Amino acid sequence: MSLRKRALGLSLGVIWGLAVFAATTVSTLRGMGQHLPLLSGYYLGYTVSYPGAFVGLAWGFVHGFVGGVLIAWLYGTFCTLLYKSESPAS
Repeated sequence: MSLRKRALGLSLGVIWGLAVFAATTVSTLRGMGQHLPLLSGYYLGYTVSYPGAFVGLAWGFVHGFVGGVLIAWLYGTFCTLLYKSESPAS
């Protein structure tokens, strides 16, 4: 069985984007989160604020999508290399 690249990319993109959004929103509400400003080094325009939560949502989706596609591609490649001599029923 192979993983579908776009489906895994969309799944991980949504999860990672929502995780960054939720962490930023909770951190803004409670006034904590000393490590979240470090994301501004990776996400252009990100700040620990309500507008920054939406920037983090967008960048998190992009990074999650790309990561999901790469994971699915690597999985398919390794399955092909390691199990090419086995029958499909194995």
